[in-house]
Amino acid sequence: MPTPFNVKDIRRLLDNDKAPCLSLYQPTFRAFPDSDQNPIRFQHLLRDLERMLAETADPATCQRLLAPLYELAGDRGFWAHPRDGLVALRTPDLFRVYQLQRPVPELLVVSDSLHLKPLLRIVQSADRFQVLCLDRDKVRLFEGNRHALDEADLAPAIPRTLADALGDQLTPGDQTGFTGGRGLAMRHGSDDKGVAIDQDRQRYFEMVDQGVLEYHSGADEVPLILAALPDNQGHFRALSHNPFLLPRGIDLNPFALDADHLRELAWHILQPYYRQRLDRLINEYGESRARDQGTDDLERAGEAGANSRIRTLLVDADRHVRGRLHRDTGKVERLADGASDSEDLLEDLMELTLQRGGEVVVVPHDRMPTESGIAAIYRY
Repeated sequence: MPTPFNVKDIRRLLDNDKAPCLSLYQPTFRAFPDSDQNPIRFQHLLRDLERMLAETADPATCQRLLAPLYELAGDRGFWAHPRDGLVALRTPDLFRVYQLQRPVPELLVVSDSLHLKPLLRIVQSADRFQVLCLDRDKVRLFEGNRHALDEADLAPAIPRTLADALGDQLTPGDQTGFTGGRGLAMRHGSDDKGVAIDQDRQRYFEMVDQGVLEYHSGADEVPLILAALPDNQGHFRALSHNPFLLPRGIDLNPFALDADHLRELAWHILQPYYRQRLDRLINEYGESRARDQGTDDLERAGEAGANSRIRTLLVDADRHVRGRLHRDTGKVERLADGASDSEDLLEDLMELTLQRGGEVVVVPHDRMPTESGIAAIYRY
């Protein structure tokens, strides 16, 4: 089954050193009839990957590594819900499948390390966000960008409903929220029950807030937009400890909206924050460059990356530079234009920056402050 991915997952994958490592990237189609070609194309790529692996691995190793990939090829449930791209990563110690909201170039790599560069450009893009859809007794989470929004699989620790959260401790009648009674003789009991039901909601919201922060918005390090009716907006915000929660939300019943409408409303809210963030980073780069604490020179940035000096790296979303970065020394090796698509100097620098604890932000081409494809801000 597909796995959600975030910045922390990427850093763990970058540290994988168990070879051989298999990386399969495939553009996929969401809509019928083109979507019928997705599993067929995957099977063709898988056979090509097997031939590549067989050049260096014995038959038993090939069979062991490829078994979960062939199982995925025949999983009808998986192929019933495609997105815009697919990546399958396999090593002797792990198997990860990610469905992507942006297309990726078709690519097969068998190497001593996982090929994560296309994935990096997606997970580090500045326009990513999440939408938390909340009612007093249920929750859903969506994630996406300005172009696409899809429902995310909530972490198992997050209760899906109020009944899941409270179980036997749920106040009777709380599924409807009915607190009424008849006459003055019922007033006190009705008020007590109303207080108990409000307390149920508060406990549920606290569990949701904690889980979403720990497993989703905090792990992904992306803005969170709350979609809920005004009363639930107020209650949730009063108790939330999530620093990624934006102050403005969608004040509608989110369960009455389809994903595309939800995306439009969310992007309208996020766009000013998105622009402000890019303006701040660009201004920070300009100030750092003026103090000789930043650079757009690839050679200098490579050396700084190897010495763990890069705090923030801005990367042009549309720029590719054929080359390699030697991570121990930071030396840049330029390659001819005919080199493999997997050889990208900018993405080598992205990987190195993340491995050394820096931040990477993929910026639209028209907002990049440099022509080289990168803008590095130093720690010191």
